Amino acid sequence: MFATARYLSMTAVIMTAAHAAAAPPDFAPNPAVGWIALGREFQPPASGPGPVAEDPAYPLISNDDFRRTGRQPTVPVADVSNPILQDWTREELRKRNALALAGKSLSQRASCRPYGMPGFLLHVIEPFFFVQTQDKVLILWQGDHEFRHVYLTDRHSKNLKPSLTGESIGHYEGDELVIDTVGISRKTFIDGYYTPHTEQLHVVERIRMIDGGNSLEARFHVEDPGAFTTPWDASLRFRRVEPGRAENDKAISLVSGAVAAGPFLETVCAENPYSYFGGQGALIPQAEKPDF
Repeated sequence: MFATARYLSMTAVIMTAAHAAAAPPDFAPNPAVGWIALGREFQPPASGPGPVAEDPAYPLISNDDFRRTGRQPTVPVADVSNPILQDWTREELRKRNALALAGKSLSQRASCRPYGMPGFLLHVIEPFFFVQTQDKVLILWQGDHEFRHVYLTDRHSKNLKPSLTGESIGHYEGDELVIDTVGISRKTFIDGYYTPHTEQLHVVERIRMIDGGNSLEARFHVEDPGAFTTPWDASLRFRRVEPGRAENDKAISLVSGAVAAGPFLETVCAENPYSYFGGQGALIPQAEKPDF
């Protein structure tokens, strides 16, 4: 009798441990937990092909640099020597660089345009929030009502129509959420440098909590045989913000500290009826007709 009870007890311990090991990561243990990106561009891998980065000949001068030094703020200029770029992709970036250097280009955030994928997670200052359910994960960015649905299934839709953030399916592997995204519209760009892509773009993300749950790490594997010479990898980190545990007191800029640590706030990137640069190359999206 004692042996049987002991066996049942040990079995319960093993099953409990196995269940704990299999439990998916909880990115939102309460609705007020948010995650703020630590930078505006992807970080390269330790080795191998990496993302488009800043041209070292034209270092970015931010608005905060202007406040400190009085230097004229600039728009990011891409390093077109990156070997991942096909000839047409490199040429498109050269054109974009020329606009930036001529002072005739806006950042994507300033234009209120959605980033697409994988640039969706490059938004800064405002936090991201996760809503995890049994059949999907919702990722929301507080800054402009942008969101993604990650469907917890093992196959993509048939006859998929391209969209701004594509179709994301996912599953949990240990402490990671693995997201597979395809069907991303060519109207979007890879990053803040306006790196173009084709509808062959395929992005795999692995998102996990690190540093005892105080940080979030997202790793990306990007393939697009229509735009890049080879697949490449990148990563991005986020810091946790949560009332009473991780207040938003580490401003990424002089204005970011104004955002409360949570819960989710309603904010919007306001529409702008005015054109820049004499009406040439205006980047603010405008509706030509009502939606309904």
